[in-house]
This record gives sequence, C-alpha cells and structure tokens, in this order.
Amino acid sequence: MAHLWRRGALAAGLGLALVAGWGASADADRVLTVQEALLRAKPAVALVIAEVVAEVSLNCGSGETRVTPPPFRETGTGWFIDARGLLITNGHVVQPAYTPPRWMINSFARRAIESACVPAMLRKMGVTPGERPDAEDQVKRRALDSILPTTKVKLDPGIFVVLSNGTRVRAEVKKYSPPLSVGATGEGQMSARDLALLKIPGKDYPVLPLADSKATKIGDPIHILGFPGVVLSHELLNQSSTVEASVTNGAVSGFKQDIANQPVIQTDASAAWGNSGGPAVNTRGEVVGVLTFVSPAPGPEGGIVQGFNFVIPSNAARDFVQGTEVKLNAESPFNKVWWAGLQEQFDGNFRRAEARFNEANSLVPNLPDVKRMLAEAQDKIKHPPPQPFPWAWITLGVTLLSLGSYGAMWGRRWWRNRYRVAPSVVIHLLEEGKSPLILDVRKPSAFETSPLKIPGALYVSPEDLDAGKYDLEVEAARTVIAYCT
Repeated sequence: MAHLWRRGALAAGLGLALVAGWGASADADRVLTVQEALLRAKPAVALVIAEVVAEVSLNCGSGETRVTPPPFRETGTGWFIDARGLLITNGHVVQPAYTPPRWMINSFARRAIESACVPAMLRKMGVTPGERPDAEDQVKRRALDSILPTTKVKLDPGIFVVLSNGTRVRAEVKKYSPPLSVGATGEGQMSARDLALLKIPGKDYPVLPLADSKATKIGDPIHILGFPGVVLSHELLNQSSTVEASVTNGAVSGFKQDIANQPVIQTDASAAWGNSGGPAVNTRGEVVGVLTFVSPAPGPEGGIVQGFNFVIPSNAARDFVQGTEVKLNAESPFNKVWWAGLQEQFDGNFRRAEARFNEANSLVPNLPDVKRMLAEAQDKIKHPPPQPFPWAWITLGVTLLSLGSYGAMWGRRWWRNRYRVAPSVVIHLLEEGKSPLILDVRKPSAFETSPLKIPGALYVSPEDLDAGKYDLEVEAARTVIAYCT
C-alpha cells in the first residue's frame, strides 16, 4: 500500500506542475477580444497634417502688396513605431510639405491674384462680383496674364502630428520614400515604397508592435485605423471627434504586387482619403501592414471602389526603418500599464484596472480611450455588476463532500476488516503444509443449524471464549484463524 500511495502522490504532483505550466502559457498567449485588441492599438494612432502656408507678393497696379491665401492642407494617418516620438505614415501624405510641387506655387499665385486684384479691377469697371460672369472671366484672364509673371510666392511648409488628446506638434521627417507614380521611369521612383518616418518631441508614447506579414493568410481578419476625410469634415460631429481614430473591419483578400513588383496586401476593409498611412492590425492589435492606396472609381465623379484597398506589408516597414534611430523591440512604458489595465478591466478586476489607467493617463494625459476606460472602471467600482450564482464552487464543494464521505466509509470498513483472511490464503497455507489452527466461533444456534462444518476446526462458543473457559496452547509460529458470522 505504501508503494501505491507514493505513485499516487507523484502523479498528483505532475498534474499540478502541468496545470501551472499551462496557466503561464495561457497568459502569454491569451486570446484577446476584438474590443481589447483595438483598444490596445487606438491610442498609438495619430492624425498627420501636411500644411503649406504661402506669402504672395504682387502688384495689382497700385504698388506691391502681400497676400496670404488660405493654406494648403492634406491629412493622413500615422502611428507610433517607437515610444520616443517616432511615427510611420505614407510618403504621399507628407509629400506636399516635404517636397512642394511646382503647381502649388502657381496655385497660390493665382488664388492671390483672384482674391486681391480681380475685385479691385471689377470695381473700377463698375461691375459687382458675380453680376456679370462673362466680364469677370475676362478680367481674371487679363489679370493673370499681366500680373502672374511678376508675382513672387514664398512657401512655409510644415508637417504636424495631432494626438487623439488634441495636442498638435510639429514633426520632422527622418526618412522619406516617395509614392509610386504611373508611368515612372527612373529606378529611384520605381523602387519607392511610399513611406515616411516622422519624429516629434516627447517620450513614453503608445506604440504599435509589428507582426510578421509573411504569416498573414487569406481570410485573416484585419482592421484599418485612421482618419477618413469624411469624418474630419462631417458637419454633425464635434471637434473632438475629428482627432480620434476610426476603425473599419474586413479581411485579407489577396496578395498582389505594385507596378514596381513590390508585394502589397489586398483587403476588403473600407478606407477613404485620410486613411492613408494608417495601420492595418490583426486580432492582437499588431500591425500587419500600412494602408498605401485605394482604388478610385472610373469616370468624372471619382469616388473610391471599396473592397480593393492595398497595404504595404509590415515586413517592408521593418526594412524601411533599418539604419534609423528606431528601436523596434524597445518597451513603451505607456503600453505596459495600458495593456495591463485593459486585461484587468476585461477580467473584471476594476480596482486594479483603475490604478493602471491612472498611470497611463499620467504618462500621456487626456487620451479619449484612456479617459473612457477609466470612467468605466470607476463606474463599475461604484455600481458593481451582479455576481452570477457560483455553480462551479458549489459543484466543487458537493464533489469534495461526497469524496470525503466515501473515504470515511472506506476507511471504517478497512479498519473493521484489517485482520480478515481470504479463503485463498487458508488454502495456500494448507498446500504449503503450514496447517493453521482454525477456530469456529459461531454462536451455538448458528453452529447447530448450519449445514456448513469446517473439517479440522475446533468449535469454541463466543460466550465460553469471553468467559475464559478455554486455555489454548498454540505454537508461536502457527497461524490461528477464527471463523465467525
């Protein structure tokens, strides 16, 4: 029995070790809900603005004057790849401010002439703007022909990053790869990857980790985060809504190559102007690609054909930042507390979640997602949800009680029968010539009425045995067996 008990203890210890090991692995590979995965990613996504301000010097006929036309702005999306303020976006998002095209100078000059010179020329003719379109068109053409050649334009380009808490910061371009263009012939243009690395002041920013895009399969769920222009310009949304990233959902629908034979991932997740540069994340909130171009609809009305959008694989983004100051595996203090808080929140540990969210808010204040989750945790603490009936614990308790009762019954039975000898043992002793002394100690009534008589047994009544009327002399090495009912 002792040998069997030792084997049982070893098996139990092995079972505990296996359970403990599985628990550690389960925590590392914990399956995230869609909500938790997206909440991990959203704070690391920022609005990117390429802005060009111009000062135009021109002479409408009464001396030189300076005009500042409305600035040119183009918006896109970026995301933090390094907690020290380093972001990834598309090259074409920052291109207007990084390498302003020649048409922009001409556009600013024309707009300045049309706003400063044309109205004055119409007034001299006694024409109210909008009264005679044909005359106004003639004046515009005459003004542009005569004034445009001497007009001077001074550009002041800038690239800005707007965090979801509304903070606007000027960014510096640390590395740039231009977008592809149809009909490009130069080797540099054809090898363009349409990526840009930006840097803003500060530290401890949220970060998006990179997935291995080679592991991506057809049909994998995918989520695109960004700032579609339709949201930025929506007349029914307040200003705070414009700086919080939107999410669209879809799946990986194909693996293609661009005109430079570089791999791109096709997705049916919807996207719009302004989503450019946004991260496409998987079910763990990791970046599998960077949105680069959509599919314009044919015809004069334009628009976007949804279901045919393309992202640059994350492995290409990883290659792009090689040789820069980006540290891909560096830890983000914000991520550490934010992810821990989300895990506590989704596990129902609201007080611990509140503490983690407060830490995250102290690192990067007033991010909408952090404020929202903090308020939710505090509300759950004040108004805890009803606890479900503990069926599991009750089932465990009943099981343990049943096992304990059964164990007690088995132990009592074992104690009563600890000296019982099986008939096979008696037969074995007889076969070996070790004839035991067999005492038949049944009650007289049972002995007299029972047809069973044991050959060679000595009958002793229980009463006489208790009274000490029998003085049996038995050899020390001889086995004594008593039979009773």
